Amino acid sequence: MSSSVQLFKNQCYHELKQQCVRHKQLFEDPEFPAEDSSLFYSRSPPGRVEWKRPKELCEDPQLIVDGISAHDLHQGKLGNCWLVAACSCLAIKKKLWEKVLVNWKSQEWNRTKPEKYAGIFHFRFWCLGKWTEVVIDDRLPTMDGGLIYCHSNIKNEFWSALLEKAYAKLSGSYEALDGGNTGDAMVDFTGAVAEHLDLTQGRYRQDMIEQTKLFEDLHKVHSRGGLISCSIKPISSADTEAVTDLGLVQGHAYSVTAVRKVRLGQRALCSSKSEKLFMIQMRNPWGKREWSGAWSDGSEEWKRVSQSERKRMGLTVADDGEFWMTFEDWCKNFTTVDIGRMINTSYFSIHKTWEKELLRGAWSRNSDPLLTRSGGCYNNKVTFLQNPQYVFDIKKAEDKVLVSLQQKDQRIYRKEGKGDNFIIGFEIFKVELNREHRIHKLHTQEKVATSTYINVRTVFLKKVLPQGRYVIVPTTFQPGVVSEFILRLFTDVPSKLRELELDKPELTCWSRLCGYPRRITQIVVHKVEGLQQREINPYLIIKCEKQKVRSPVQKKTSSAVFDIQAVFFRKNINQPIVIQVWAKKTLCDQFIGQALITASPSDSKELQTLQLQDKKRQPAGEQPGRVCVKVISADNLTEL
Repeated sequence: MSSSVQLFKNQCYHELKQQCVRHKQLFEDPEFPAEDSSLFYSRSPPGRVEWKRPKELCEDPQLIVDGISAHDLHQGKLGNCWLVAACSCLAIKKKLWEKVLVNWKSQEWNRTKPEKYAGIFHFRFWCLGKWTEVVIDDRLPTMDGGLIYCHSNIKNEFWSALLEKAYAKLSGSYEALDGGNTGDAMVDFTGAVAEHLDLTQGRYRQDMIEQTKLFEDLHKVHSRGGLISCSIKPISSADTEAVTDLGLVQGHAYSVTAVRKVRLGQRALCSSKSEKLFMIQMRNPWGKREWSGAWSDGSEEWKRVSQSERKRMGLTVADDGEFWMTFEDWCKNFTTVDIGRMINTSYFSIHKTWEKELLRGAWSRNSDPLLTRSGGCYNNKVTFLQNPQYVFDIKKAEDKVLVSLQQKDQRIYRKEGKGDNFIIGFEIFKVELNREHRIHKLHTQEKVATSTYINVRTVFLKKVLPQGRYVIVPTTFQPGVVSEFILRLFTDVPSKLRELELDKPELTCWSRLCGYPRRITQIVVHKVEGLQQREINPYLIIKCEKQKVRSPVQKKTSSAVFDIQAVFFRKNINQPIVIQVWAKKTLCDQFIGQALITASPSDSKELQTLQLQDKKRQPAGEQPGRVCVKVISADNLTEL
């Protein structure tokens, strides 16, 4: 077993199986016993439940019969359509389900060696950034001789029922699976990045351009191994599982099994052009009850599609829960979408490759405010910056950034009367180019992005950011919440994501001898004007004592807008801060020179224009250059 896989309840599948085979016993799991406590925690079973092994339910039990498909899953007497929908999405992606049904061939019933069967199975789930192995026995809850919960349409196939049991064990009980989010299950099955999309926002229902962009995005997600689910938010709790006039169930998760452009009519032999329709295929986890609108099974619209195209699409006319509809109708009828994006980080790929960073963190409480790491959202002005802080760099002129914040699953605490997700989100600030210590006050830092704050396990954001250094502050909505989380960041080039742990420079023996900083100063250079040469590529170097910060290059300009920040921990407050303008590794002192800040005010100053001093005599008739700068200083080294 891979060393990166952690064992749930410290149970090792291979050791337990060997013990059972050696003693000629079938495994009975003491961590998830065949008792009512494994089924419910707040109510009694609806009748007499018998736990039976597959061999007691059919003659020739198999884990998988003729491969895995979405039709192998039928929701039972449990409100876990969200889980079954995610399983249906998983079933059509072999590379993904083989990671969950680990080494499934070795777990299969062996007709030739029945003595090797030990009644034990294992599955793997991606839990807060780590693959976790869950061991179960094969005793399944039944009533009246049939499975109560998830089951296959093939009587002797049991992978879906056993997978559901393993997930129930991970969650604490079967009842803990009653109600949930499909995106969470997608992440647990694959390690995907979950994105929750509200179709009632963003003009997806009215604007064809927005619809087309969304279709192309979902088409790419599906074709590159991602998972998609959708649902209709009920107007009230009374409308949950109510059926619309067109056969769709409200408050019910559907799995998206295909996204494609369907060719209409017959294509001429001499032309590759034909009219195409954006279409999407879905499956109801109930295995029945389908869409009855345009392009439903057997509708007249299908006459516009050739027989060969229908065959390629796998079109069937049966009440099996699977159906097609146009993407336009889909946008108008469904309200929410859960997308499980498989972010490509492989260097051996023809598709775009992302650089990935993953860090683990926690919101925690402490009697010392400087050590507290749970300050609540941005509305809590006094405590907000007590949250964990993470810094990263954008090295390109512009880069698309994907950010995923995932909190620890709370479902296992439902037996204790808890178990709801916390409301979480995050803020992103542009900070000083040399920021290496925690922010304590927001003076000049610009807030560039805010995620949605919502009570889901994962919050996701896409944002294009210009070159610079940034700090992410992940938060819960309310201060004082204690929980673990993981933060994932995807960029085009490495971002060096890391936590800001120190409030100020460490006091060491060396700093005692050479001097410890007395003051912290923030410098913001807004722009440089009056460059005497045209069409140069200037950049700034800001110096303070032995510290130096260099800005990105501005292209071909005589009036460069920088908006560059730097922060300095100063030992000698009388030594000036120097702002130099360079071009092509040459100090531009022949025409502008450098600006000197010889004194630092104790409080904030608005942007000021300072004259750049020339080292050589100013050419006749030319005015010296100017720099717009803002200075903020404080004696308390945790003020900024």
